[in-house]
Amino acid sequence: MPQLIDLSHPLENGLPVFPGDPEICIKVFSTIEEKSCNLTHITMGSHQGTHLDAPYHFFDDGKTLDRIPLDRFYGPATLVDFAPGADLAPGTKLSRRMFEEHAEAFQPGARVIYRTGWYRMFGTERYFQDFPEITLDAAEWIASRRIGLLGMDTPTPSSDFVPCHHILLAEDVEIVIVEGLTNLHLLPKNFTFIGFPLNVKGRDGSTIRAVAAVDETGREFKRPGSNQPAPRV
Repeated sequence: MPQLIDLSHPLENGLPVFPGDPEICIKVFSTIEEKSCNLTHITMGSHQGTHLDAPYHFFDDGKTLDRIPLDRFYGPATLVDFAPGADLAPGTKLSRRMFEEHAEAFQPGARVIYRTGWYRMFGTERYFQDFPEITLDAAEWIASRRIGLLGMDTPTPSSDFVPCHHILLAEDVEIVIVEGLTNLHLLPKNFTFIGFPLNVKGRDGSTIRAVAAVDETGREFKRPGSNQPAPRV
């Protein structure tokens, strides 16, 4: 059996949100004493906490959640750790050269998760300020590699979030962007990523329960008796 590592932040009532996004509200709707069952009323934006972006998030003609193949959200992934054993300084610029040093991970269709250590700031207002961010030049290079998924432990890839998302989500690129991951310090270099969105028809993004599956030796989980990764969905 694989070891499962939770890569998702817990959602709580009143958590800080990205500036301008809807507030998150999690409140009791009914209790067992009142109506024989516990039921919760939840309202929040589609990009709350650990979540992913579909191309439609920034392009009216981009793919929506329900039009992205399921295997984009599940399969072998590689961790790029920019600060092994430590955290990057606030405001660090993640340059093209920094990503090029890990070029072997950026193969067509690949899933790449990068770690900065910023997830430790989740739940504070500062989480959305001074986070390590990729430069637009780096975003152009990542887009040119035609990977399938890019994940990170920051709330968004760049403070220049509009042009950066336009680069990564463009029609001929369409990289699924996973934002707000946590516990990346627990991951080996290679693992299986699992992060399915809600099947919300025609929409732009979704909070997810992201999980990493690794075998007992800390490597990517594979089927017993097989040299192949776990099957795609």
